[in-house]
Amino acid sequence: MNKTLFKIHRLLAFLVCVPLLLISLSGSVLVFKHEIDALLMPERVRVDFHGQQRLPFDVLLAAFNQRYSEYEVTGWQLFADPGRADLVYVMAHGGSDWSSIFVDQYRANMLSAPTPPKYYFSDLVREFHYTFLVGDAGLLLCAIVAVLLCLQVIVGLILHRKFWKVLFTFRYRARPIIYLGDGHKLLGAIAAPVLLVLGVTGAYWNISQLSYSLVKPVVTPYIVGERLYHSAISIDALLGESRQRLPGFTPSFISLPSKPGYGISIFGEVAGQNPLFSEFANSLRYDAQNGVFVGMRDMAEAATAEQIKNSFRRLHFGDFAGNWSRVIWVVLGFSPILLIAMGVAMWRLRRPQRLRQAGKSTKRRCNK
Repeated sequence: MNKTLFKIHRLLAFLVCVPLLLISLSGSVLVFKHEIDALLMPERVRVDFHGQQRLPFDVLLAAFNQRYSEYEVTGWQLFADPGRADLVYVMAHGGSDWSSIFVDQYRANMLSAPTPPKYYFSDLVREFHYTFLVGDAGLLLCAIVAVLLCLQVIVGLILHRKFWKVLFTFRYRARPIIYLGDGHKLLGAIAAPVLLVLGVTGAYWNISQLSYSLVKPVVTPYIVGERLYHSAISIDALLGESRQRLPGFTPSFISLPSKPGYGISIFGEVAGQNPLFSEFANSLRYDAQNGVFVGMRDMAEAATAEQIKNSFRRLHFGDFAGNWSRVIWVVLGFSPILLIAMGVAMWRLRRPQRLRQAGKSTKRRCNK
């Protein structure tokens, strides 16, 4: 059984090594996406917030509408980091494609022009991480790699199911192949939980997105021509009401209608909830024409399956405990490359021995 599992383990490593290397590299970039953006374009993504108070949302929205009257705001993302600029999603009149723009929330300054998706370096990396830049075919490939990664981890755990007995044991006077074997088992045992989480969450997202892409109906894109919410509605008033309805609520994204019949939704976190819940876990919905409250999703009261699914975002990117967890996720998320390299090195060291054994077996058969 173990011989068969070793062969399966090696085969899986061979199949996933190249795409897994690319996914690991791009994923490591995405874990620190904002930090990389801040290095490449600090004038767009960072703002001076010392001694400043955030402007009311209605003031910011009015400033944007005055500056870009040919666009409609469809989404406004706010961040917990006070030095991070707001990210606004917009659609141009007469079109159906969305763009994004960075806004200084303390001075109502537009820090960039509306730019299409996949314009900045980190956006291209994100698209590559999800689809290899080839659409549904990339989604399928990423899903297969994620599933194979899960199988690789499970097979490794079965092979070394008693790893704890020699987990931190290194045989210093042994041959190099022994060093590699001990290191392989140690790194694999430490990284296995994180790799399994990355594989499961990645597989779920890619399979879900691929299924949706294959069954979604073909519809004519809506052409934006006018504002789809009543101009008398105060978003600040809705934000205040949302905090009253959901104590401890902190907004992270405001969704404004992009199609007729859509409402206004406010997404955010609630203090004291499960730290694995995403920053968009909770939401409140309002009518786009009169601002009347329509409904609410409190993730703390959601079904267990919904809570688990919602936790996938933080679990995949490892940002549930600040920078420490992100660093750990990057290091262990890249461990498959080291494990594959160790495995290849062990295979090469064992190869002469296997050849000698094969030669002896052939000689014995010939003598008979």
